[in-house]
Amino acid sequence: MNTTFDLEKKELLDRAAALMQAHVPDGAHTLRERIALTCRILFDDGQGVGLAGQITARGEQPGSYWTQRFGLGFDEIRADNLLRVDADLQVLEGSGMPNPANRFHSWIYGARPEVQCIVHTHAPHAAALGMLEQPLQIAQMDNCLLYDDVAFVGHWPGVPFGNEEGRFITDALGGKRAVLLSHHGLLVAGGSVEESCLLALAFERAARLQLLAAAAGEVRPIPPERGREAHDWMLKPKNTAASFGYLARRCLARHADALG
Repeated sequence: MNTTFDLEKKELLDRAAALMQAHVPDGAHTLRERIALTCRILFDDGQGVGLAGQITARGEQPGSYWTQRFGLGFDEIRADNLLRVDADLQVLEGSGMPNPANRFHSWIYGARPEVQCIVHTHAPHAAALGMLEQPLQIAQMDNCLLYDDVAFVGHWPGVPFGNEEGRFITDALGGKRAVLLSHHGLLVAGGSVEESCLLALAFERAARLQLLAAAAGEVRPIPPERGREAHDWMLKPKNTAASFGYLARRCLARHADALG
């Protein structure tokens, strides 16, 4: 006998959330392993462009964060070759140097205490959209975790090595989770490594779909209340844990060395 067919949608969402809480395990990987896996996942997504881009995550010690060693591509990152640096990019743990462009990460972490992981890549479709100086449009269900959560910068301030670029990018991001940097690339700032990984994947996928759709006609918006509903559902921690878990398993089947 059916027992749920008379329930309202909110009741069904609440039931599903409770089931996820009970049945979806938290990730088993360490912080550094999650960072390394994110590097490999984004490389497989086509977001690795030479040495461009950075992935960072707050360290266990206040005022520090983990990042990749400069000179290594996303496909070479392992949990054991990451660096822990302070806000001035001085190396606290590991050998080598960080990417000097990490300076703007320090500015974002200083302004946004809730941000735990920042991903910046020069993903091709996001970069192409930035070349057109067009904001990202979220108009498809799978990418709604970014709905009303993407800022836009319409001009390029130059190579982001200076404090002025750190202030500029931090101000442009504001309180949102993502920003499209014209003539540059994408940036996401999430509450966990898992969330930031999924946001970066959704950003590039949304840019690709926007370019495809715009080639055929006008992109039509989705109802705001539906977009917000999907956004909040997709960003539930257990939802992101389940999604990242799948991506991690797929990644390790291809890159067994990622954990170091």
